[in-house]
Amino acid sequence: MTRVLVVDDEPRLARLMAINLRARKYEVDCAEGGGAALDAVAARRPDVVLLDLGLPDMDGIEVIERLRVWSQVPVLVVSARHGSEEKVRALDAGADDYITKPFSMDELLARLGSVTRRTSAQGPDAGGEAVVETEGFTVDLVAKKARRAGVTIRLTPTEWHLLEVLIRNRGRLVSQRRLLQEVWGSSYGTQTNYLRVYMAHLRRKLEADPSHPRHLITAPGMGYRFDA
Repeated sequence: MTRVLVVDDEPRLARLMAINLRARKYEVDCAEGGGAALDAVAARRPDVVLLDLGLPDMDGIEVIERLRVWSQVPVLVVSARHGSEEKVRALDAGADDYITKPFSMDELLARLGSVTRRTSAQGPDAGGEAVVETEGFTVDLVAKKARRAGVTIRLTPTEWHLLEVLIRNRGRLVSQRRLLQEVWGSSYGTQTNYLRVYMAHLRRKLEADPSHPRHLITAPGMGYRFDA
């Protein structure tokens, strides 16, 4: 059974989430503050954390940063902060996804289900997988070869680097800033036009329908995600 840790200082909302999750056979623990959340992750070993950012004792982003020192537990941010800057900060700190309040329970359950399915499917060693297959193309990260419909696709070094970062974080939203800095360098944190151009190149080369991509996904104003 999947164990979820709900971290929110609004008792009514935390209780509502817990009731709905338990009704769907999740095990649920709750914490009202960042310190309690860190202790709960260490003691209870949840499979996923639902984390509010506005906590009474520390900011939720600090909670993510502290967690990522010693844990890779998936973190789904559930916050009233709607600004793209806050979302990017959370993703840069190591959050796996971000949903804004108010939200529908169906949306929360869908996002939560996506995170938990992805985690169980990948397992602890998925990040080191050398060959990634989709229904439309195959990518060999070691040989640096991509094939689509049996034909080898030539990718430039920059396209390869961008694709590799996304694949290594498969299923996780990677912020624009992080992609730019990892692929182009630390001084390229704001040139988002680079990403638009190169993502368009990758989609034309790999996606069956580049205008409706199934694998190279854009989260407007936030970043990009690779779904196998």
